[in-house]
This record gives sequence, structure tokens and C-alpha cells, in this order.
Amino acid sequence: MDELYPREPVWPEAYVALGSNIGNREQLLKDAIDRLDGSPGIQVCRVSGIYETDPVGYTEQPPFLNMVIAVRSEHSPVGLLHRLFEIEKQLGRVRDIRFGPRTIDLDLLLYDNVLMDQEELTLPHPRMMERSFVLVPLQDVIDAAHPLHEKVKKASKAALQDGKEGIALWKTINWRSASEPFES
Repeated sequence: MDELYPREPVWPEAYVALGSNIGNREQLLKDAIDRLDGSPGIQVCRVSGIYETDPVGYTEQPPFLNMVIAVRSEHSPVGLLHRLFEIEKQLGRVRDIRFGPRTIDLDLLLYDNVLMDQEELTLPHPRMMERSFVLVPLQDVIDAAHPLHEKVKKASKAALQDGKEGIALWKTINWRSASEPFES
């Protein structure tokens, strides 16, 4: 029976945070998702809502649009990170002010159950549990079976109840494939 219906490979699931506060923020998020989904060996599975958030760190800048996507990838964690950097560059990302304004920011938050601490990449993302602009959209897409699911859910709920985190749902979107448009 398996010969008649060959199985597609099951790639590890990863979570990527997206943010933008320069230019057409929503379109830049969509373009990043389309480029990721159109990359060989990467498939976008789920997308969170889009949240408008106050800037953190360097606050003299416009508000951000943030979201998180779940992807499946045949790439290693570092290979996926490099693809994220390529897409940032294609979409005009310039790294001049730490935590400053940017056309697009793509951060690898989690990659399957991988724990790593290297100069180039630390997983899970070292500051993700401190950032409501990551936790709230991550809660939208994180798989219930992921070891951090309950911790993310609890931290996200606490951040929203706090009310001082400067985050609000801006728009919900449906994601089925790269060929279908986003919808409100």
C-alpha cells in the first residue's frame, strides 16, 4: 500500500517571528512569507494574526507589525537562519541601529526540539519569553505537542492581562498556500 501512496517527507517544524515598521509594513510581512514559502525545502504551515506593537528598546520609531509563522524545513537550523537573512536583505533590511527601525526582521525562535547555543544561533531564541510581541503571535501557531506550548500560552496570557505591553491584534489572515491571497 505504501508503494501506491508514497509519503511526503516530514520535515522538522520551526517558528519564525516577523516584524516590520518601515514602508508598507503589511506588504513586507506578506512578501517575506511568500519568499519563505517559495524557497526550496521550506513550507509555511500556519500564520498568526498580525499584531501592532509599540517599539521596545529604541522607542523613537514607528510602531511595528509583528506575527509568527510555523514552517516545515528540510534545512538545518543554521541553514534556515541563513535563508531568513537572505530574505531580509532582499526586502531592504539594513542593520545600523540595534532594535531600530527596519523594513523586515525575521527571527528563528524555535526549531523542532533543538537546543543550541552557538555564536551564530541560540535556540530557543534567548529573549523570546520576555517579549509579548513574540509570545502573543507565537501562541496563535505553536503546536500543542511542542514542549514549550504551555509555557508560551501562560506567558502570553500574562502579557495581555498586564495591559502595559503595547500590543493589539491588527488583522487576522488566512493562509492556505502562496498562490492564494491574504484575507481580512
